[in-house]
Amino acid sequence: MKAICFYFQIHQPFRLKRYRFFDIGNDHYYYDDFADEEIISRIAHNSYMPAAESLLKMIEQSNGQFRCALSITGDAIDQCEQYVPEFIDVLKKLAATGKVEFLAETDAHSLASLADPEEFAAQVKLHDEKIFQLFGQHPKVFRNTELIYCDELAPQILEMGYKGVITEGAKHILGWKSPNYVYSAAGAPKLKLLLKNSKLSDDISYRFSNPEWDAYPLTADKYIDWIASTPAEEQIVNLFMNLETFGGMQHRDTGIFQFLEALPRFAAERGIEFVTPSEAIAKLKPVGELMVLHPISWADEARDTSAWLGNKLQREAFDKLYSVSERVRLCDDRAIKRDWLRLQASDHFFYMSTKHMADGAVHSAFSPYETPFQAFTNYMNVLSDFIVRVEEQYPLSIENEELNALLTTIRNQAGEIETLTKEVVSMRQNLEHYNEEHLLRGENAKAPEAKAETEVKAEVKAEKPAKKAPAKKAAKKTAAEKPAKKAAKTTKKAAPEA
Repeated sequence: MKAICFYFQIHQPFRLKRYRFFDIGNDHYYYDDFADEEIISRIAHNSYMPAAESLLKMIEQSNGQFRCALSITGDAIDQCEQYVPEFIDVLKKLAATGKVEFLAETDAHSLASLADPEEFAAQVKLHDEKIFQLFGQHPKVFRNTELIYCDELAPQILEMGYKGVITEGAKHILGWKSPNYVYSAAGAPKLKLLLKNSKLSDDISYRFSNPEWDAYPLTADKYIDWIASTPAEEQIVNLFMNLETFGGMQHRDTGIFQFLEALPRFAAERGIEFVTPSEAIAKLKPVGELMVLHPISWADEARDTSAWLGNKLQREAFDKLYSVSERVRLCDDRAIKRDWLRLQASDHFFYMSTKHMADGAVHSAFSPYETPFQAFTNYMNVLSDFIVRVEEQYPLSIENEELNALLTTIRNQAGEIETLTKEVVSMRQNLEHYNEEHLLRGENAKAPEAKAETEVKAEVKAEKPAKKAPAKKAAKKTAAEKPAKKAAKTTKKAAPEA
């Protein structure tokens, strides 16, 4: 049976306010709270909320046959909790159905996987904890920021405990192969890959309301027919897109919500089922290994990382940001930790793109800046102030090698402390166990003595009345003899007189 795997992304960055050169060293708060509140509130009410309600309706009307996956970044969670907590409540309802799977990702929607494996792992762990706390799920499948993936990442992702990864079905990687199969990672064969069907996903995300498209208008039955007509041996069709597609990129008046809600009915008529990524990985066997030597993503025509690191501006900002990663990890300052995560959001680098044509239009449509150069200047001003704050705690005059040596010493000492702590705990437990045994042995040893002493006392007590009985009898006899003796004396006295 052919299956559809739906995945929807939810992400909103913390946008930077206009930050001038003269603010460096004077203003340590970088965010445009008014813009964040306005944007997340508008998108939540126009898109996220009604889309989530549609998903709930689809699950209920299909008696649980419809299912899908969601991923929501830490930045989006923080903003929703602050400005639109009712959306978090709807997501909890979706989680409670048991038909919606939440995926793992980097908490800050960052590019850490391309620069710092330690930071990458820390962010994924932080995100996992948030998802479990809010929705009661420990994610089993991983999606990296913007579906970035390459063979080099596979061993680390597998080591972190994930069974699968979802990524882009890039043509330059697949060649003649189809994305409609499960593959295994060349870098870690036990890790399974689910690849986005770009054509069918983009038909909904970008072409749905385009009257110049030759397939316009797109209806649910037509769309399901396209999926049903794919070769019978192809296992799964992965449809990955932003949740903002519904009501955001495709407005409500286009009929996008009615289209979405009708899909389960037409899929059931054609014998097509819906699965979550975990179910797909569990049910379907890989048809072969897929080699991805260089990072791929789902962004732009190139499907690589050039959307964020394709020019000198982006690379300079990126390198300067991660040059202080070791120092930030040493900090205990909560404000620095918060800013460190927010400044890593891939969006900041996306705004600096100098691409043209269709890719450039997409970048400018999402950017709050007039030009990429303005985005770069504003970000670098903020980053400069941030680095000054980090340097106050850990001066940049300390070379990386020296800092790494210091970090190694600290970590070794931490390891020794942890080992010694465990030994102390173990010794305390052994001592307590020894004292308990010693006390128990003492009680067991005293028990026979106490029993013998009790028995002796009982015997003594029993013997005492036996010894006293003759004495009482003798006493009675003596008392009886006294009158007789007295009478004999009286007789003797009376005899001479006679």
